[in-house]
Amino acid sequence: MSTYTIPVGPLHVALEEPMYFRVEVEGETIVGLELTAGHVHRGIEYLAMKRNIYQNLTLLERVCSLCSNNHPFTYCMALEKIAGIQIPERAEYLRVIADEIKRIASHLFNIAMMAHIIGFDSLFMHVMELREIVQDIKETIYGNRMDLAANCIGGVRYDLSEEKIKYLARQLDNLKKPLEEITRIYMNNKFVRARTEGVGILPKDEALRYGVVGPVARGSGINNDVRVKSPYAAYDKLKVNVQLETGCDVKARALVRLREIQEAINIVQHCLKELPDGPTCIDYLPEIPAGEAVARSEAPRGELIYYLRTNGSDIPERIKWRVPTYMNWEALKVMMPGNKVADIPLIINSIDPCISCTER
Repeated sequence: MSTYTIPVGPLHVALEEPMYFRVEVEGETIVGLELTAGHVHRGIEYLAMKRNIYQNLTLLERVCSLCSNNHPFTYCMALEKIAGIQIPERAEYLRVIADEIKRIASHLFNIAMMAHIIGFDSLFMHVMELREIVQDIKETIYGNRMDLAANCIGGVRYDLSEEKIKYLARQLDNLKKPLEEITRIYMNNKFVRARTEGVGILPKDEALRYGVVGPVARGSGINNDVRVKSPYAAYDKLKVNVQLETGCDVKARALVRLREIQEAINIVQHCLKELPDGPTCIDYLPEIPAGEAVARSEAPRGELIYYLRTNGSDIPERIKWRVPTYMNWEALKVMMPGNKVADIPLIINSIDPCISCTER
């Protein structure tokens, strides 16, 4: 059978952002893949070195929409390392709450898109309806449905009153039963299983070789989660159960995300019960001395790394971040071959790529 090439992208159904794939096929079967990225070149990393450290809090929140909280969060941790700032204990818990709420919303969006790509649109609407509860939580507590603006240097910008704590606990309880129902569908529905089981396989040894992170790694049985391996904020005081699957396929990665949603709900509820009294931020405007630091966090897509170097002024001398998609998208070269052309959008969606923060 002759081999021919199909161009996929740079604008296509699996992504809202541009990415180009040259897919080699024999009949309907994929036999090779070539990735071409770099269509965006936002220059946001350069812009961050032209603004002062306080302006960057607003800028970095806009690096990515679905994991927007992790960028200023990790940036603040790097600055606090350089300046030797110890944030209040209450702020540590409030940072975790904001982080896990964004994780729930991000994972639900990815799971919904998976149903849409399969063609199961009633399931897509069911998941998005559940996500609306989380969007309402964000709007009620933070005043915005996407960018939370929760973090500042030395703590957080928001607090939870008793009324908001009760509201948040009630809304999280409302997520649990529908989430169980959705998980059962993804595990047992014959149409979902037919499209996801054995599709986009990334064996554990290949996952280790490519250095994949986040749910992509944990879906291949790799026990790696920054919240556990290198705890930050209040995670060292909390129990985080790492969710692992050994199926190594699209279904495994989806189940990891669904179980991480349940785990995130448990973490937030634990934080609400244990939330200590005290201030939410340091009570002075910090001066950042010359120095350099690396900070890491577990974003919804995996390990996010920030490198920051300062020179004593309020303008960063160098700032650089490495996002999860940078590690994960190369593994598509292993996941794609052997699958059908119709599976391309599903496999791409299973790594939950974010082009906007990768092509920074």
